[in-house]
Amino acid sequence: MPLIKSISGIRGTIGNTKGEDLTKDDIILYTKSFVLWLFSEGRIVNSKIVVGRDARISGKMVEDLVLETLTKMGINVVCLGLSTTPTVEIAVPLEGADAGIIITASHNPKNWNALKLLNKKGEFISAKDGEKLLEIANSNPSEELNKNIGKVEFTNKYIDIHTDLITSLPAVEVDLVKNSNLKVVVDAVNSTGGIAVPNLLKKLGVQVIELFCEPNGEFPHNPEPLKENLKELTEMVLKEKADLGIVVDPDVDRLAFVSENGDVFGEEYTLVACADYFLKKNPGNTVSNLSSSRALKDITEMNGCKHYFSAVGEVNVVEMMKKKNAVIGGEGNGGIILPELHYGRDALVGIALFLTYLSKQKIPCSELRKTYPNYFMSKEKVKLEKGLDVDYVLEQIKIKYSNEQINTEDGLKIDFQESWVQLRKSNTEPIVRVYSEAKSQQTADELSSNFIKEIKLFS
Repeated sequence: MPLIKSISGIRGTIGNTKGEDLTKDDIILYTKSFVLWLFSEGRIVNSKIVVGRDARISGKMVEDLVLETLTKMGINVVCLGLSTTPTVEIAVPLEGADAGIIITASHNPKNWNALKLLNKKGEFISAKDGEKLLEIANSNPSEELNKNIGKVEFTNKYIDIHTDLITSLPAVEVDLVKNSNLKVVVDAVNSTGGIAVPNLLKKLGVQVIELFCEPNGEFPHNPEPLKENLKELTEMVLKEKADLGIVVDPDVDRLAFVSENGDVFGEEYTLVACADYFLKKNPGNTVSNLSSSRALKDITEMNGCKHYFSAVGEVNVVEMMKKKNAVIGGEGNGGIILPELHYGRDALVGIALFLTYLSKQKIPCSELRKTYPNYFMSKEKVKLEKGLDVDYVLEQIKIKYSNEQINTEDGLKIDFQESWVQLRKSNTEPIVRVYSEAKSQQTADELSSNFIKEIKLFS
């Protein structure tokens, strides 16, 4: 697999092949370049950076390289060790740190790893900032040692702080959830959700049944929380007669549910349900990306509020949320962003909002799902062949469908009357993502299949 360098960080398979794997030299180079960029921008004030990681097997090795590089450059580190992406995001401003580094490849398989880079607010660095950092990395900067070696402070307190902040939110009614006597199965794919999710649920008085909650990095299935990867969770929910199942990805910024009857609630509807509840208490604008379901737009308008679409990518969603002063938003992959807590996708706050709403409604999870507009999505991938001109292919498809409603803000999105399809080159994998949505699963699947044929036709 090719090494992926982007404005949001660096990502790849762990190995020693230069230019293809994420090597030790790459990890050192990007960490060093991040610090040099912070210095060049005058953003090193307290000489402090927060570092945390998910539980994937290579995490400790990458963490050691990052800590060594930072301290050699005179940076003090607050190391959270096993943590979650949203927890690191919260810790950065609380520590008064200059920046943050999260060691995680998110939903990618266990042989991948990555560095995600945060500013002093605990938010992902902007596209403009990322381009400057890439320039420094590509210049192959020389090793710059500082006379004063930085120190490392290890702490494991922040997951507890994070969940306390969530249970203190006005929209999270702890006593109501406790009195509902909910039984929940948790699938944390043997990563740090196995620490954080039970921590939160126990504070909410929920009976927890742990499935794949040992943070050893041995992912028992594909870690992307899609329907086809939730067989064991579905079986456990039915066996235990649980009220619902919860699944998170390895770094706990994506969230999906399984209803009490074994039906998958749908990760697209995680944000829909949480927003529906939150807007009833706090009316305001919502934002999701162009690859997300129309259902959030429908629900937002039903609550008398306005919805806006942004380009794909958390940094783009956050930018639009700030611009439109949105009260809640996120991505259709189960990522909830609640500005009242912080500007980052956070599965933990999504869990708390969802369980509060479920407790308030006093209906089964499957019945709650029936209250929402029924859209069906298909999410497919087309692997890129070397030398394929993706821009040319998308331009040809755009010309062919020029009579439809076209959006080229992020790849190519074609809106039909009762359906849509989006084709976009991934920033994190060598693929073209093909997303479609329609009023039936068959129609959505056929739409994706037809456009995969279109891509191959013009390749």
